[in-house]
Amino acid sequence: MSAAVLEMSASASAAERLADFARVATDDVDEAAEQIGRIFCPHDLKPAQARAAGFSARHNCAAFDGFSINYVTYGGSVSIDPGCLERFFLLQVPLTGTARIRAGAGDFDAVPDRTASLLSPTIPTRMMWSDCAQVILLLDRRMVEQRAAALSGRVAGTVEFDPVIDLDAPSGRALRTSLGGLMTLAERLGPSGRLSPVATADWREALLDHLLNGQRHGLSDAIRTFSGQAERLPRALRVARDRLADNAGEPLDLAQLACAAGIGIRALQLGFRRHFGVSISEMLLDMRLAGLHARLAQARPDASITEIAFDLGFTHLGRMAGAYREKFGETPSATLRRRMS
Repeated sequence: MSAAVLEMSASASAAERLADFARVATDDVDEAAEQIGRIFCPHDLKPAQARAAGFSARHNCAAFDGFSINYVTYGGSVSIDPGCLERFFLLQVPLTGTARIRAGAGDFDAVPDRTASLLSPTIPTRMMWSDCAQVILLLDRRMVEQRAAALSGRVAGTVEFDPVIDLDAPSGRALRTSLGGLMTLAERLGPSGRLSPVATADWREALLDHLLNGQRHGLSDAIRTFSGQAERLPRALRVARDRLADNAGEPLDLAQLACAAGIGIRALQLGFRRHFGVSISEMLLDMRLAGLHARLAQARPDASITEIAFDLGFTHLGRMAGAYREKFGETPSATLRRRMS
């Protein structure tokens, strides 16, 4: 697929996108607020002009497992006040018009080809759209927070992003290209088409990687530290971490790990604490928990949590379940049920 097809430039974006996925099409303000509020969240919607002259609203939505791609446009100038989004993150890429965004205490303008916005569920938001059309990616809050936990070595909790995305930066361009590809794919499939579980998982991984590794947020430093990117990593520790990851399903043998790294056991232990912020056993547990979460996210309905856990090196199911609940805020069976629903 060519870059020209994937790119969402202002010159090519006047045409309505995802037209076969129409959910809302109205010139009535109250109807628009009610219907779009059902798809996203309840919000106050007010035209800038008292008589709502020239107002129109259209919302097209293609939904997948854990995320959706949306085309939303308002005619005229409207203020939108959702407060805190609570359940999801919203990435908004303007195609036409402008949007003035207030996220928390900061204000900025979202402008086609220059600036997009990323709204976090715990940060109060208000917006003013002026003859604006945007492509909007909705991502389930739990999914984002659990992936951030898997990458950072922390327990699942609040993640808050820098709301301003520079579309001229390499990460911004890559993100816009991915959204264009997802939108084109949805249009090709149509409302009756289905994306395979494997393809859906691949898209989830790509989108989460774009956001959590490409956009600044509260756990960015923790992710860099846990992955060993925060500073130049000594070769011995890089070798040890890679070997630990490659053999995460095997029992931990510190002597073999130190021998592979070419340093002593004590030096290896101190190195992990200094460079990764965790002990070797803590990192191994986190690798196994992250692997279990990833497997459950793609598991078949008849998957056995016990078999997956044993395959990943867990030997005590009770301790595994407790550690999983502490890290991801739910039991393994709850994750599996949610992915199956």
